Amino acid sequence: MKKVITGDHAVAIGARLCRVEVVPAYPITPQTLIIEHIADFVNDGEMDTKFLTMESEHSVMSAAAAASAAGARVFTATSSQGLAFMHEMLYSTAPLRLPVVMANASRTLASPPGIWCEYNDSMGARDSGWLQLYVEDNQEALDMVIQSYRIAEDKRVLLPVMPCLDGFVLTHTVEPVEIIQQEDVDSFLPPYSPDITLDPARPAMIGTFMPAEYIMELRRQTALAVESAKKVIREINDEFARRFGRNYGGLIDTYQMEDAEVALITMGTVTSTSREVVDDMRKAGEKVGLVKLRFFRPFPSEELRKALSGVSAVGVFDRSISYHGGGPVFNEVRSALYGSTLPVINHLAGIGGRDVTKEQIIKMFEITLKAAKGEKVNMINWHNTRGETV
Repeated sequence: MKKVITGDHAVAIGARLCRVEVVPAYPITPQTLIIEHIADFVNDGEMDTKFLTMESEHSVMSAAAAASAAGARVFTATSSQGLAFMHEMLYSTAPLRLPVVMANASRTLASPPGIWCEYNDSMGARDSGWLQLYVEDNQEALDMVIQSYRIAEDKRVLLPVMPCLDGFVLTHTVEPVEIIQQEDVDSFLPPYSPDITLDPARPAMIGTFMPAEYIMELRRQTALAVESAKKVIREINDEFARRFGRNYGGLIDTYQMEDAEVALITMGTVTSTSREVVDDMRKAGEKVGLVKLRFFRPFPSEELRKALSGVSAVGVFDRSISYHGGGPVFNEVRSALYGSTLPVINHLAGIGGRDVTKEQIIKMFEITLKAAKGEKVNMINWHNTRGETV
């Protein structure tokens, strides 16, 4: 069955299909519609879920962690300032190995205030132990909520997962989305069955004060779980593709990379526009390709090195800025390619929600092509900005 729905609606349906048991919620634009749809499902008897209206995002994640520790399948959603407000509790949820799934509607982070799409909100949480993925369209948003629970609850992982969707570009824009039948989701996603839960009949504590003799081992365990997620993500992607016919590639997806001389790495909705640019430039005789970075944590270093092994230069799109030289994706890609002589060129665009057009993406490719030929170009390029720009 297909419905023409927003990305927020798709995420809410995904949560309903996963039979989540607890949803602590606090509204914030452009995430609010996710919570409103879930509230409607609960009110209409379509969702057997404990819906908790909290007083802040900090309380939301506190309740989410507590419910997950008690053995419930938990979902929530947030955005921008809300994600920043719950920042403290993000760092508690992952080391406690609680498989919460939280959708983030990517939105600019103040100051100055803004409500449009950029990735500075989620990128700031990249070292919290949460797995992070970025979806391209509303269908992927629904499908990845379902896959996120399989990944999060796998005993080799047991970590929270943050599917990120572009604010307004997806959250408030309608597209045809195929809704998977409930019985098929039930077959793909079994009920959550944790080994250890908080139970009044067996008093215990978690997240208590820990001396220095043990904290380093805990950090290493979390790091190993993040790395273990790579194999799980690939397995679940392949199983989902066999069952439902949609293959997202796992950690990354590639397009026209077989003989590409240069590549552009993209995330989120810009990927769709970039594919059109690749087709247009291919028709003009330019051997360009595209790598869609789906997961930012775990970062797919090995997969990127393999995908880029045949190119002469790579451009990296960033919809956020680290303020220490380029964007966070750019710096992660450079680290992944350490030891390589491959030129890596950063392209900053779309920050604050500004449109990223085909003309800008063509310019990204043109600059990267020059780098491939050995011409001198700027390592960091700001696109469509006032004043000095490219």
